[in-house]
Amino acid sequence: TRTIGAVFPPVDNPIFAGATHALAQELAAAGYTLLLASHDYDLDAELAATRALVERGADGLVLVGLDHRPETLAVLERAEVPYEITWSLDDSARQHCIGFSHRGASIRVTQHLLDLGHREIAVIAGDTRRNDRARERLAGVKDALAARGVKLPAKRVVETDFSVANGRAAFAKLLERAPGFTAVIGGNDPLAIGALFECRDRGIVVPGRMSIAGFDDIELAGELSPALTTVRVPSAEIGREAGRRLLARLAGKAVPTIKELPAPLVVRGTTGPPPAKP
Repeated sequence: TRTIGAVFPPVDNPIFAGATHALAQELAAAGYTLLLASHDYDLDAELAATRALVERGADGLVLVGLDHRPETLAVLERAEVPYEITWSLDDSARQHCIGFSHRGASIRVTQHLLDLGHREIAVIAGDTRRNDRARERLAGVKDALAARGVKLPAKRVVETDFSVANGRAAFAKLLERAPGFTAVIGGNDPLAIGALFECRDRGIVVPGRMSIAGFDDIELAGELSPALTTVRVPSAEIGREAGRRLLARLAGKAVPTIKELPAPLVVRGTTGPPPAKP
């Protein structure tokens, strides 16, 4: 049918929008059309969308992350529809995937804050129950802290859905229940930006009194004042490469099972040394 399906989490998230656009461009150049379905981190909705795309004759499919109902992958395998997992890497190498190490990138962010002298660090994480990327990012923070002998008390971690408003609310909750931290890591940029806005409204100077780091490097991150320290996620490249890999496989070519992309730390103005103790 010369169509490729993609089932993404909310495409209003700018990080997924960039990947979707790049994927559609790559497919269009080869004469393929992208059919897009979206789900709100709901695995049953993802399964229903996958079934619908297969029934419509999609030649291949793009999925996000490693959390899926077993039946979702079984539907694709029974129909012999090739698929690419994006954003995450399958260490078992059972599935074709393209992405980066969320844990490794999160370790780099945390090490940056530790190297600046921070020891009291809080985290505003995504919902780890429904999102393997959120789990890996939180695990990376814990790994980096443990390697330096720094504890992360449970009260210094708030899990919430990804949005600026939720970042604000989570930061306020952290200040109320576990004050004394000098740095906060957001599970994505909107969460970190929410924390930055809450600091602004409370008169908390960034980075003088509070350092803030995010994850994604959305366009807004570099335009804020101060600009946000974050991880640059190669979203457009993920979309492009997913398209290229599927097209190659449909043409009978072999592609490596796993393709890992870099996700570098981008240090900007929201991180600095902790305030001197009086």
